[in-house]
Amino acid sequence: MENQIQKFLPLLARIFLSAIFIKAGIDKILDPAGTQDTMTGKGIPLAGILLIPTIIVLVAGGLSVLFGFKARYGALALIGFLIPATLIFHTDFSNRIQEIMFLKNLGLIGGLLMIAAFGAGPLSIDERNTTHNSNPRLG
Repeated sequence: MENQIQKFLPLLARIFLSAIFIKAGIDKILDPAGTQDTMTGKGIPLAGILLIPTIIVLVAGGLSVLFGFKARYGALALIGFLIPATLIFHTDFSNRIQEIMFLKNLGLIGGLLMIAAFGAGPLSIDERNTTHNSNPRLG
């Protein structure tokens, strides 16, 4: 029983962890002007151009983590997005909401570091490919 729980927990963690990034990417696709205004308001130059790689990292990184496909790379890409985004958008600690958002992002980085360090877990494309490639009868 414990093995079955351990088998499913990484999948559940990936679902929860990836949801925020996929949703954020979709929101940026649906409201690019609003996102550009927010970015420009924080002094980010070329916001319109930077919006495209931002969306790609959020959606592709989120899907990578969700499906466990090249999950370590997806997690690292999302960390690469989160660090500057956190420092630019969430360091006004006089604003309680921004302080909470800062700490939330630290938690997300922690979860992503776990994936970067230990992989996506048993119910993932990465694990399926590893198992498939290591089986001499199949490979």
